[in-house]
Amino acid sequence: MNSTIAGKTKQKAAEPTPAKPQSGGKAPISFSLDMADGAPIYRQVIRQIEYAILSGRLNSGDKLPTIRSLAVELKTNPNTIAKAYGELEIRGILATQVGSGTYISDKKPEPEEEGPDRKIREMVGRFIRDMRGLGVEKQELAALIAVCNDEED
Repeated sequence: MNSTIAGKTKQKAAEPTPAKPQSGGKAPISFSLDMADGAPIYRQVIRQIEYAILSGRLNSGDKLPTIRSLAVELKTNPNTIAKAYGELEIRGILATQVGSGTYISDKKPEPEEEGPDRKIREMVGRFIRDMRGLGVEKQELAALIAVCNDEED
């Protein structure tokens, strides 16, 4: 909204702009923490970056959020994010350019032995815990999934 004061136009402060897509026009990944996971926070950040690279959501040359901005977003200590970025940099997966930022390198992470199966089990386990929290019994889950699957088709 614009307002005029003594013949001068004053603009209202601009709304924050959403993050720009990474290379290739894809939206940037969003990070999240699962305190029920049991894995340290820095390991969760590492896993999410590796998974995004392996799934093609992050590519060589894509810029990651700054340590400080990611720490604020995740409400965690910046040293935790620095540890995650540092480990990935040691392994050659990230490259930091002083004054410019941290970028995905050409080196791909080695998929874990269990690969996507582990991620699927983690997600299903989280889903089951969430459903239990809502009072849904195990026996009801299969029927609920079948109904939701039929609605998608």
